[in-house]
Amino acid sequence: MALLIMLRHGESEWNRQNQFTGWVDVPLSSKGVEEALKAGELIKDIPIDVIFTSTLIRAQMTLALAMLKHVGKKVPVFLHEGEGDLEKWGKIYSPQAESHTIPVYKSWRLNERMYGELQGLNKAETAEKFGKDQVKIWRRSYATPPPSGESLEMTAARTIPYFEETIVPFLRQGKNVFVSAHGNSLRSIIMDLEGLSQEEVVSLELATGSPLLYEYNEGVFTKKELQNG
Repeated sequence: MALLIMLRHGESEWNRQNQFTGWVDVPLSSKGVEEALKAGELIKDIPIDVIFTSTLIRAQMTLALAMLKHVGKKVPVFLHEGEGDLEKWGKIYSPQAESHTIPVYKSWRLNERMYGELQGLNKAETAEKFGKDQVKIWRRSYATPPPSGESLEMTAARTIPYFEETIVPFLRQGKNVFVSAHGNSLRSIIMDLEGLSQEEVVSLELATGSPLLYEYNEGVFTKKELQNG
């Protein structure tokens, strides 16, 4: 048995300004920092062996802030696989120091859905221009992408193989995994884990800074309740 924690990043500056963000790499807002710290309180007593995140700063900030609250007091260390000298020169030579770290793997496959020509636009103004129903389809539907962007289906085509091929093997080994990512990259994974239909996923909304907990046992994921404190 192993545990999987999934966390949508805290509020970003563009969440605060009600703008489509996608792959634009904006940081957390002040509220987002607070949300990340509160999320850390919720997961602080759960042992964590390995962390996965996207290449976007809002997800990375969230995990770093959340881990400040963790009772294990281990330091998240961001790995730079395939990044030349950054990978080579970032080697830890002290076994004792390394034993007090948690490896953090980054991948663009966990990035938010790319919103194409909507990125940077105000959501309310976009709804006025194109209609609320059309914008809801772009934001929540499974197969319809925004202009020049990704649909949830297209997002799932990168997130689910990465999850199954890279993250699940750690769970099979009995390792507890923490994934800090984004609303739509996590929606696509949850859709697969919970067997949601294309119609059901439309209403799936993930709040910023609210961790989800799943128990993994012999290939089966079971959603669990998180207890505060």
